[in-house]
Amino acid sequence: MIPSADNRSKGQRRHRTSLSAEKTAYLGLCLALALICSYVEALIPIPIGIPGVKLGLTNVVIVGILYLSGWRDAALISFARVLLSGFFFGNLYSILYSMAGAFLSLLVMTAIKQTGQLHLISVSAAGGIAHNVGQFLVAALVVENYRILYYLPVLFLVGMATGVLIGVAASGVLKRLPPAVWHIGKTFSKNQDSTV
Repeated sequence: MIPSADNRSKGQRRHRTSLSAEKTAYLGLCLALALICSYVEALIPIPIGIPGVKLGLTNVVIVGILYLSGWRDAALISFARVLLSGFFFGNLYSILYSMAGAFLSLLVMTAIKQTGQLHLISVSAAGGIAHNVGQFLVAALVVENYRILYYLPVLFLVGMATGVLIGVAASGVLKRLPPAVWHIGKTFSKNQDSTV
Protein backbone atom coordinates (compact mmCIF):
# COMPACT_ATOMS: atom_id res chain seq x y z
CA MET A 1 0.00 0.00 0.00
CA ILE A 2 1.36 3.41 -0.99
CA PRO A 3 1.23 6.08 1.72
CA SER A 4 -0.92 9.05 0.87
CA ALA A 5 0.60 12.49 0.30
CA ASP A 6 -1.03 13.63 3.53
CA ASN A 7 0.66 10.86 5.55
CA ARG A 8 4.03 11.63 3.93
CA SER A 9 3.77 15.33 4.81
CA LYS A 10 2.89 14.44 8.44
CA GLY A 11 5.95 12.21 8.61
CA GLN A 12 8.16 14.94 7.16
CA ARG A 13 6.78 17.48 9.67
CA ARG A 14 7.43 15.05 12.52
CA HIS A 15 11.00 14.53 11.29
CA ARG A 16 11.58 18.31 11.03
CA THR A 17 10.15 18.83 14.53
CA SER A 18 12.42 16.10 15.89
CA LEU A 19 15.42 17.61 14.12
CA SER A 20 14.45 21.06 15.38
CA ALA A 21 14.25 19.77 18.96
CA GLU A 22 17.64 18.07 18.61
CA LYS A 23 19.19 21.24 17.22
CA THR A 24 17.68 23.37 20.00
CA ALA A 25 19.10 20.99 22.61
CA TYR A 26 22.48 20.94 20.86
CA LEU A 27 22.68 24.74 20.62
CA GLY A 28 21.44 25.15 24.20
CA LEU A 29 24.20 22.84 25.42
CA CYS A 30 26.80 24.75 23.38
CA LEU A 31 25.58 28.08 24.79
CA ALA A 32 25.70 26.70 28.34
CA LEU A 33 29.29 25.50 27.77
CA ALA A 34 30.27 28.90 26.35
CA LEU A 35 28.76 30.72 29.33
CA ILE A 36 30.52 28.39 31.78
CA CYS A 37 33.80 29.11 30.01
CA SER A 38 33.10 32.86 30.23
CA TYR A 39 32.42 32.54 33.95
CA VAL A 40 35.56 30.48 34.60
CA GLU A 41 37.59 32.96 32.57
CA ALA A 42 36.23 35.86 34.63
CA LEU A 43 37.57 34.09 37.76
CA ILE A 44 41.10 33.59 36.39
CA PRO A 45 43.41 36.57 36.97
CA ILE A 46 46.01 37.10 34.26
CA PRO A 47 49.04 38.58 36.08
CA ILE A 48 50.99 39.77 33.02
CA GLY A 49 50.20 43.48 33.31
CA ILE A 50 48.53 43.89 29.91
CA PRO A 51 45.00 45.30 30.26
CA GLY A 52 42.21 43.47 28.46
CA VAL A 53 44.14 40.25 27.96
CA LYS A 54 42.12 37.09 28.49
CA LEU A 55 42.66 33.46 27.59
CA GLY A 56 39.58 33.25 25.38
CA LEU A 57 38.34 29.94 26.79
CA THR A 58 34.95 30.46 25.19
CA ASN A 59 36.57 30.21 21.78
CA VAL A 60 37.17 26.51 22.38
CA VAL A 61 33.38 26.15 22.13
CA ILE A 62 33.02 28.59 19.21
CA VAL A 63 35.81 26.97 17.17
CA GLY A 64 34.31 23.55 17.91
CA ILE A 65 30.89 24.66 16.68
CA LEU A 66 32.44 26.25 13.59
CA TYR A 67 34.04 22.92 12.69
CA LEU A 68 31.11 20.73 13.79
CA SER A 69 28.05 22.50 12.47
CA GLY A 70 29.10 25.60 10.56
CA TRP A 71 29.40 29.35 10.78
CA ARG A 72 25.71 30.12 11.32
CA ASP A 73 25.49 28.12 14.54
CA ALA A 74 28.86 29.50 15.66
CA ALA A 75 27.63 33.06 15.01
CA LEU A 76 24.38 32.44 16.88
CA ILE A 77 26.14 31.00 19.93
CA SER A 78 28.83 33.67 19.85
CA PHE A 79 26.27 36.50 19.68
CA ALA A 80 24.11 35.01 22.45
CA ARG A 81 27.15 34.32 24.63
CA VAL A 82 28.48 37.87 24.29
CA LEU A 83 25.11 39.35 25.26
CA LEU A 84 24.45 37.02 28.17
CA SER A 85 27.96 37.04 29.61
CA GLY A 86 28.01 40.84 29.27
CA PHE A 87 24.80 41.09 31.28
CA PHE A 88 25.97 38.52 33.85
CA PHE A 89 29.65 39.40 34.27
CA GLY A 90 30.25 42.75 32.57
CA ASN A 91 28.60 45.93 31.39
CA LEU A 92 27.48 47.67 28.20
CA TYR A 93 31.06 48.49 27.20
CA SER A 94 32.19 44.91 27.64
CA ILE A 95 29.33 43.82 25.38
CA LEU A 96 30.33 46.40 22.76
CA TYR A 97 34.02 45.41 22.80
CA SER A 98 33.30 41.69 22.92
CA MET A 99 30.76 41.89 20.10
CA ALA A 100 33.25 43.66 17.81
CA GLY A 101 35.98 41.15 18.65
CA ALA A 102 33.69 38.14 18.30
CA PHE A 103 32.27 39.34 14.98
CA LEU A 104 35.65 40.04 13.39
CA SER A 105 37.14 36.85 14.82
CA LEU A 106 34.35 34.66 13.48
CA LEU A 107 34.46 36.41 10.10
CA VAL A 108 38.21 35.80 9.76
CA MET A 109 38.05 32.21 11.04
CA THR A 110 35.17 31.35 8.69
CA ALA A 111 36.96 32.84 5.68
CA ILE A 112 40.21 31.01 6.45
CA LYS A 113 38.43 27.73 7.21
CA GLN A 114 36.58 27.95 3.86
CA THR A 115 39.90 27.90 2.00
CA GLY A 116 40.74 24.50 3.49
CA GLN A 117 44.43 25.43 3.42
CA LEU A 118 45.16 25.82 7.13
CA HIS A 119 44.84 23.60 10.19
CA LEU A 120 42.34 24.37 12.95
CA ILE A 121 45.15 25.72 15.15
CA SER A 122 46.13 28.32 12.52
CA VAL A 123 42.48 29.26 12.04
CA SER A 124 42.14 29.77 15.79
CA ALA A 125 45.36 31.85 15.94
CA ALA A 126 44.03 34.13 13.19
CA GLY A 127 40.77 34.39 15.13
CA GLY A 128 42.64 35.41 18.29
CA ILE A 129 44.45 38.17 16.42
CA ALA A 130 41.24 39.36 14.74
CA HIS A 131 39.42 39.41 18.07
CA ASN A 132 42.00 41.75 19.58
CA VAL A 133 42.01 43.97 16.47
CA GLY A 134 38.20 44.26 16.58
CA GLN A 135 38.17 45.16 20.25
CA PHE A 136 40.87 47.78 19.92
CA LEU A 137 39.35 49.42 16.88
CA VAL A 138 36.18 49.90 18.92
CA ALA A 139 38.22 51.10 21.89
CA ALA A 140 39.96 53.67 19.70
CA LEU A 141 36.57 54.94 18.52
CA VAL A 142 35.02 55.00 21.99
CA VAL A 143 37.88 56.80 23.76
CA GLU A 144 38.63 58.92 20.66
CA ASN A 145 42.32 58.40 21.15
CA TYR A 146 43.99 56.58 18.30
CA ARG A 147 47.34 56.46 20.14
CA ILE A 148 46.18 53.30 21.86
CA LEU A 149 46.62 51.59 18.50
CA TYR A 150 50.38 51.62 19.19
CA TYR A 151 49.49 48.88 21.63
CA LEU A 152 48.25 46.70 18.75
CA PRO A 153 51.55 44.85 18.01
CA VAL A 154 51.57 43.52 21.56
CA LEU A 155 47.97 42.39 21.13
CA PHE A 156 48.86 40.68 17.84
CA LEU A 157 51.39 38.54 19.70
CA VAL A 158 49.09 37.88 22.64
CA GLY A 159 46.16 37.10 20.29
CA MET A 160 48.29 34.68 18.30
CA ALA A 161 49.59 32.94 21.44
CA THR A 162 46.16 32.54 23.04
CA GLY A 163 44.68 31.58 19.65
CA VAL A 164 47.23 28.78 19.30
CA LEU A 165 46.49 27.54 22.83
CA ILE A 166 42.74 27.62 22.15
CA GLY A 167 43.28 25.89 18.80
CA VAL A 168 45.25 23.09 20.47
CA ALA A 169 42.51 22.71 23.09
CA ALA A 170 39.70 22.77 20.49
CA SER A 171 41.54 20.26 18.30
CA GLY A 172 41.97 17.94 21.29
CA VAL A 173 38.31 18.25 22.25
CA LEU A 174 37.10 17.59 18.70
CA LYS A 175 39.32 14.48 18.41
CA ARG A 176 37.79 13.06 21.59
CA LEU A 177 34.12 13.73 20.82
CA PRO A 178 32.00 10.63 20.43
CA PRO A 179 30.80 9.84 16.89
CA ALA A 180 27.20 10.70 17.84
CA VAL A 181 28.15 14.34 18.42
CA TRP A 182 29.94 14.48 15.06
CA HIS A 183 26.83 13.04 13.42
CA ILE A 184 24.57 15.66 15.00
CA GLY A 185 26.91 18.50 14.04
CA LYS A 186 27.26 17.28 10.45
CA THR A 187 23.47 16.88 10.15
CA PHE A 188 22.98 20.51 11.13
CA SER A 189 25.82 21.59 8.86
CA LYS A 190 24.18 19.87 5.87
CA ASN A 191 20.87 21.58 6.69
CA GLN A 192 22.63 24.96 6.77
CA ASP A 193 24.33 24.27 3.44
CA SER A 194 21.07 23.30 1.79
CA THR A 195 19.39 26.54 2.87
CA VAL A 196 22.16 28.79 1.49
